[in-house]
Amino acid sequence: MQRRMIYTTTDSIPGREVAEILGVVTENVVQTKHVGKDIMAGLKSLVGGEIGGYSEMLTEARQTAISRMVKAALEFDADAIICLRFTTSSIMTNASEVLAYGTAVKLKG
Repeated sequence: MQRRMIYTTTDSIPGREVAEILGVVTENVVQTKHVGKDIMAGLKSLVGGEIGGYSEMLTEARQTAISRMVKAALEFDADAIICLRFTTSSIMTNASEVLAYGTAVKLKG
């Protein structure tokens, strides 16, 4: 049975106290969409509005990065990840990196 990991962008967890800082955990994902989505995105850029394919791609990449980061924190035997942050960057044309990072901690009690 897999433990449930608490992760939050805040520096504390209400009602819980940090017993130990275990270290920084980071995970990244570089992702791209197939050429068909790129063509549709190019057409959408002419008329404006949200480019759904790219929003979907970044959402998938963010979820994958979180999942990998939680796995890394569990290897530290962490109870939680605090101060979770994301950053994105363009790696090459139509490919983006999503980096998730935070602090793995052990909670009291």
